[in-house]
Amino acid sequence: MGIEVRPATEFEDVKTMVGPRRPDATVCWCLSYRIPAKQNAALKSTARGELVQELVAQDPPPGVLAYDGGEVVGWAGVHPRTDTGFARNRRIPHVDNLPAWSVWCIRVRPGYRGRGISHQLLQGAVEFARSYGAPAIEGYPVDNQGRKVDLTMAYVGTRGLFEKAGFTKAADTDSVLNGFPRVLMRRDLR
Repeated sequence: MGIEVRPATEFEDVKTMVGPRRPDATVCWCLSYRIPAKQNAALKSTARGELVQELVAQDPPPGVLAYDGGEVVGWAGVHPRTDTGFARNRRIPHVDNLPAWSVWCIRVRPGYRGRGISHQLLQGAVEFARSYGAPAIEGYPVDNQGRKVDLTMAYVGTRGLFEKAGFTKAADTDSVLNGFPRVLMRRDLR
């Protein structure tokens, strides 16, 4: 049947991909780049999931989900840059004044990795941004030059992943993750 990528409008599926095993655990929920740092730090226990439930109900929702049949197998956080922490991030530059969208997290469930789902998620994020009229989409992956990236830090993607999806390097950044420099990759959608 193949992988299908759809807007993240099902809270339970988003929870499966980025939520904690315990509802009161304070984990990312893919909010660290989506909301201001102070708000992110202030959210405790179930408040994080409650906020994500609100975001999922908004238009546009906070990202896209990949499905294998009816089972959710992947997530990509994607939204207008102006509504993310990247709008004010001093380490990730702005290359121009276009209202670009940002894709900041790509996650595939264990047991489904190595099947190209991250490529499909990134392409789905591109199509999602395009469907909302985005003139460009950016990502901030590591430039690992083919070296292995620790799985816990692989959520930002690699330069190679973004290049295969038609993105080109638009700028260097002052951000480093897992010892690798991050680069600003961009794809024009006009």
